[in-house]
Amino acid sequence: MSDALRVLPVPAHGCEDVLVATDGPDEGCVYTGTADGAIWRIAHDGSRLDRIADTGGRPLGIECYPDGRLLVCDSTLGVLLVDPRDGAVERVLASVDGRPMRFCNNAAVAADGTVWFSDSSTRFGQPRWRDDLVQDTRTGRLLRLDPSGQVSVVLDGLAFANGVALAPDGSFVAVAETGARTVVRHWLTGPAAGRRDLFVAELPGHPDNIATGSDGLIWVTLASPVNHVLERLQRMPMWVRRGATRVPERLQPRIAPSVRVQAYDVTGRLVHDLDLPARDYAMVTGVREHRGTVWLGSLEQPAVARVRLLDA
Repeated sequence: MSDALRVLPVPAHGCEDVLVATDGPDEGCVYTGTADGAIWRIAHDGSRLDRIADTGGRPLGIECYPDGRLLVCDSTLGVLLVDPRDGAVERVLASVDGRPMRFCNNAAVAADGTVWFSDSSTRFGQPRWRDDLVQDTRTGRLLRLDPSGQVSVVLDGLAFANGVALAPDGSFVAVAETGARTVVRHWLTGPAAGRRDLFVAELPGHPDNIATGSDGLIWVTLASPVNHVLERLQRMPMWVRRGATRVPERLQPRIAPSVRVQAYDVTGRLVHDLDLPARDYAMVTGVREHRGTVWLGSLEQPAVARVRLLDA
């Protein structure tokens, strides 16, 4: 059960992800990045909004870094560190194996500073995300950036690698596959360490960002319901899929408006399924639960939103 959705406007388009500050002077504030390159800080009650930085690119996923800075996945610039106090931007990683990343997307950060992050496609950048889904390139990757600066590919061949989350006990890292409607799990500890399996299969929609909440659950956004036209196209020959991406956008698979997020425990059991009316908000791509409040971001909206869990 949940309360009504409250929408908090931001004076820029595309608040793709959300992050809640859990300690320090900004505790309770929410961060988001927008299509103009800005990073915004929003008071928990919406009473104040500050533009705190400009990446010069397109910020997507935002996480807390151990030294108090924000780790930002910028789709065009790569992995960044942004200081919320003075807006300073440090470019940490722009390429892998000598090749620039095309679509740095989302991340999860361990307590020791290890960064697990997704590169959605090696073929298409963020402006052409639809093309990658339709063509089903399966060139998405999950990568690891060690505190030493060493980077390695952990998983590849993913169907549009997207949101990343760590289990509360650090036993596994999970990455969403938007194109396949799954969340893949890579085990880090225990007898299955180094192995891959499915944390959740056959999601009722196409997932985007995922995040571990203060409740210990892994929250999953469903940016759209199952798109049957898209899934039929993905089964067709590549020449058909490529042709489909060249037709006018109005004729391409359409995204039905929805506001839906789910939460799973570490065994993959569904705990919450928030399916809300898409009247004033739609296409949820970012989610963060903090003390019973679920914050939402959207690639297509000039706003963030929040909803209170009534059973929290």
